[in-house]
Amino acid sequence: MATKKPLKIAIVAGEESGDLLGADIVASLKRATGREVRLVGIGGRHLQALGLTPLFDGGEIALMGLSAILRDLPRLIRRISQTADAVAGEKPDCLITIDSPDFSLRVAKKVRAADTAIPIIHYVCPSVWAWRPGRAEAMKPYVDHILCILPFEVKELARLGGPPGTYVGHRLMHDPGVLGAAKAQSLPRDLSEDRVKTLLVLPGSRRGEVRRLVGPFGKTISILRARGHRLRLLLPTVPHVADLVRASVASWDEKPEIILDTERKWQAFGKADAALIASGTVSLELALSGVPMISCYRLDPVMRIAQRLITVWSAALPNLIADRPIVPESYNEYVRPHYLARQLEALFSDTPYRAWQKDGFAEVARRMAVDKPSGDIAAGVVMRYIQRVSSE
Repeated sequence: MATKKPLKIAIVAGEESGDLLGADIVASLKRATGREVRLVGIGGRHLQALGLTPLFDGGEIALMGLSAILRDLPRLIRRISQTADAVAGEKPDCLITIDSPDFSLRVAKKVRAADTAIPIIHYVCPSVWAWRPGRAEAMKPYVDHILCILPFEVKELARLGGPPGTYVGHRLMHDPGVLGAAKAQSLPRDLSEDRVKTLLVLPGSRRGEVRRLVGPFGKTISILRARGHRLRLLLPTVPHVADLVRASVASWDEKPEIILDTERKWQAFGKADAALIASGTVSLELALSGVPMISCYRLDPVMRIAQRLITVWSAALPNLIADRPIVPESYNEYVRPHYLARQLEALFSDTPYRAWQKDGFAEVARRMAVDKPSGDIAAGVVMRYIQRVSSE
């Protein structure tokens, strides 16, 4: 019996989240085809466990924010060329670029120019629906398909003249931690006025976010205490900002429990009465877990200049998915502790405000539901393009 020819897949993934998405696709491809999958490109520990030897450390391209990109531009340009040359030289069956669009899409463009026969699929739709909508149409010449993790993105790509897209679902929908937290949140809960309230405090996973928000968050907590609330503060964070967080909360009236362990993070989500957060993907984690929240953000100086380019009506993912306001948002000079404290008070009790959010979270989960794991759906799209090329 003839041995099936191995698949050669090129992957470009910088962020940890992208590395996980890439690993899901590779595992699904192996299961679906029964073929060996040989990997080239860039990725982290999850893809390396599946056989990838990265061209360089993917952390080098895991840059967030315009300021960081501008600072590192010369090195990024060199890495883009290095990656594109290596991928084109390998002649893979498919190139999958994952997130980090300022890097990965430039690689895709160079690979398409070098070899038009290589199918190119991008995973995680760039936020063209939020700002710089012209990027959608600009991708079309060198991206064959986009794997979308938010249900509204397929229509947005079509509306903006971008590449075709497929909604593959979000891996959070099947995350055991999220499912466990959601189960805990669904149980009967004491919402009486005189109890100790459990508040999640999430000031961000980037140093700039933490510095800009930890002060207003601390003042908000002081106001809640002054208004008679007894609090238990839980602060899940990530290792690379943990020291900054510890130093920043040292002067707070009420000291939070700092949590680094992932399992304990999800347990904290299950226990929380409400959350005060930096705007980001964590809003979706909380929504799917069923935790009422207040979302805040303070833009860095460069992004304040560029904010006029933002076209989306909300920055909170639960709001965009449900297509209605669910999570209240405070930005820049409107991150006001006295206002935040009163909003949190309304979430601590069995109020219509709390019920509105909980109902909205159920709508988010309904709209995001898919009938099989996202990695399997994504792998099906990849194979369709590989087979299309092989049949030509």
